[in-house]
Amino acid sequence: IRERLKAVGTAKRRSTHWLMREAINQFLAREEEALRRERETMESWEHYQMTGEHVGHDAMTAWLETWGAEKEGSCPSLGN
Repeated sequence: IRERLKAVGTAKRRSTHWLMREAINQFLAREEEALRRERETMESWEHYQMTGEHVGHDAMTAWLETWGAEKEGSCPSLGN
């Protein structure tokens, strides 16, 4: 790994320290985003379990089919 870092660092004119920091920052950004999405998913699931509110498949499909059209449809509202 050390030799690979040196080779990439030389090619990019960056230090191995900079490359490692960049790799760690990118890793952390990906992991934090994954954790955020997981948290939002669980919150949405808990909300659905408590309320039964959802957007049905047919309503969502109909709305998505208007995307890119001259007059896009409005986002469907939550229902039971």
